[in-house]
Amino acid sequence: MKITVVYGQVHKKNTYKVTQLLLNHLECSKEDIIELNINDIPPCCGCTQCINKAEYLCPHYEQITSIITAIDDADVIVLASPNYCMGMTGQMKSFCDHMAYRWMSHRPVDMRSKIGVAISTTAGIGASKTTKQIAEQMIWWSIGRVYQIPFTVGAFSMENVKPKRMGKLNNKISKLAKTINRKVGRSKPCFKTKFYFGIMSMMHKGMPWNQIETDYWKEKGWIK
Repeated sequence: MKITVVYGQVHKKNTYKVTQLLLNHLECSKEDIIELNINDIPPCCGCTQCINKAEYLCPHYEQITSIITAIDDADVIVLASPNYCMGMTGQMKSFCDHMAYRWMSHRPVDMRSKIGVAISTTAGIGASKTTKQIAEQMIWWSIGRVYQIPFTVGAFSMENVKPKRMGKLNNKISKLAKTINRKVGRSKPCFKTKFYFGIMSMMHKGMPWNQIETDYWKEKGWIK
């Protein structure tokens, strides 16, 4: 299995450590894991060139294309971001903004057989809200099945987590890893992904507003 991890932060603290716990349970070698951070990518400037014309016209295309290639080559895609002010980091959100042209409402790359994992930690509250935000992004990328690992540390460092809480986290990660190990290569899309994809196909067929995108869907054989 090939895994691509995208971190929404540079520091290797709680969210990084939870991500490593998951990676250690997955059946793959270190050579099959690519770990990337996105802090050096400039914010999306909202020029809409990627949507209205072509993705390579994005002024930051050269900086994001290697990350996108790693995502496309992966069987499992992990987006990991600590909870900042009740949401994903600004860096992660900006990266997701750069991926807008790949939403099912535009020109998606078919990732319905892939597995996604959204990971977030927080000292107090907000981790679940963050993983839901990230999971929604991946669903719109057409990723077939997305799992979430929100974790309330209850402290500022994983080293200070109470043993009982840590045991529950390890059990959750172990169970999820077994599910991923079993499903890689034969995962089927969840209802939400299938539903969104169906609605978008009807939209592109029934009321096309961007001929580039309509032609793309036709070339893929998703609409006639």
